[in-house]
Amino acid sequence: MEIRRTYSRLKKLIRMPYQKNMNEEAKAKTRKPKPSLISSINTSSQTLFSAMARKPLLKQTLATLFLLFVLYAIFNAFFHPTYSSAFDSPFSFNSASSVLLAASGAKFPTVKVFLYDLPSRFTHGVIRHHALARGAHFSKKHDDVSSLKYPGHQHMAEWYLFADLSRADSDRSGSPVVRVMDPEEADFFFVPFFSSLSLIVNPPRPPGSGASLEKPIYSDEENQEALVEWLEEQEYWKRSNGRDHVIVASDPNAMYRVIDRIKNCVLLVSDFGRLRPDQGSLVKDVVVPYSHRIKTYSGDVGVADRKTLLFFMGNRYRKEGGKIRDILFQILENEKDVIIKHGAQSRESRRAASQGMHTSKFCLHPAGDTPSACRLFDAIVSLCIPVIVSDSIELPFEDTLDYRKFAVFVETTSAIKPGYLVSKLRAVSKQKVLEYQKKLKEVKRYFEYEEPNGTSNETWRQVTKKLPLIKLMINREKRLFGRESVCSCVCTNQTSVRTL
Repeated sequence: MEIRRTYSRLKKLIRMPYQKNMNEEAKAKTRKPKPSLISSINTSSQTLFSAMARKPLLKQTLATLFLLFVLYAIFNAFFHPTYSSAFDSPFSFNSASSVLLAASGAKFPTVKVFLYDLPSRFTHGVIRHHALARGAHFSKKHDDVSSLKYPGHQHMAEWYLFADLSRADSDRSGSPVVRVMDPEEADFFFVPFFSSLSLIVNPPRPPGSGASLEKPIYSDEENQEALVEWLEEQEYWKRSNGRDHVIVASDPNAMYRVIDRIKNCVLLVSDFGRLRPDQGSLVKDVVVPYSHRIKTYSGDVGVADRKTLLFFMGNRYRKEGGKIRDILFQILENEKDVIIKHGAQSRESRRAASQGMHTSKFCLHPAGDTPSACRLFDAIVSLCIPVIVSDSIELPFEDTLDYRKFAVFVETTSAIKPGYLVSKLRAVSKQKVLEYQKKLKEVKRYFEYEEPNGTSNETWRQVTKKLPLIKLMINREKRLFGRESVCSCVCTNQTSVRTL
């Protein structure tokens, strides 16, 4: 009994200070105005910590963590508010889901490409005819034309993309597309016709030689028409009217005979100089680089070995927009530190051009028969800063590359003013020249078809971006009850309202 009474007295002694504090706090609350948010947090913290002093260590730890979490939530709510709802902020879900996808190792679906197995007359047969026209001899037993080497020229995109898809998947790591063997799985259908090589199978006749009465063995026009006839018989061409088919026509004159029959396709072109707006546009087609014809510069940036201010070597007399070349020749040919030469395509000319570009700070790129030309890409891989005088030029991969960071653009009307161009280039500081060169070195992989992550991969990436538009157009045409769509280039709609 005595022990029990002692225990009861101890309990009262322990409770008295706590009850006294609680009574004082209650009285204070009746006297004071409503506390602010911060004072409420402080009071809650004190109370919680007072209570925690009488709890075991584990409970104290849990309570501490809980308090920190509450404070963090309140801080974010008041100091980083979110005013937009989920419907007002379409990227909020994507951002969160991307983190989850990255954590789970998930990948975005790869775009699938089916490579048509064309009759050999459209692929290696073109290579064979090109060789025969230049004096090659083949035995009758030489039936395997697939071993023939594609000849080098400035429009080799058709070969590199075909070779890329022909490689094993293990050799195509990093590619944005995967080749599929089942056409039912395909998003795109690649047509590997060597259209640019076909155009030059028959070598041009020397001036003054006269027209030959003998008909050439090979006809590019006949091959173009035979190709389209073959395509129009294919089930998958009929299904989409050719919209999901990819055809390389990088020479401005390639496929000219049948262009209206393939204008729905994704065309890979060097520019739109010979195409009408309803035949080609940046919306549905892809601009690809020329294959550079001179050796890539292997040195580092610098001006010590680049004594020439401005270099150009090419045909002086061109048609249409290229007439500016003759004017530039007249203005520049007597300027100090400027080399401007007339030269046609030949092995000797390429050697001279390579030497000139590798030892010059700037390389001139005037318009030719069409707005673009191979020497622009020769200049880039030479780390020779391109000076572009071509007002209508379209450039490859401009969604990724800002050409102003490694090229100089001069309007035609200014470039033909005597003294203007040279004065502008001489005013560029050494530091700025080095900045241009560093950027050229950084971006030149985009113009190297043989680089593992070079032009081919970037071209395929550009093609994949056309897929939503292609699906839109295919589905749209299905509801038109057979009527032909009038907006194949998606430049205008049927109510004549400009959409692009």
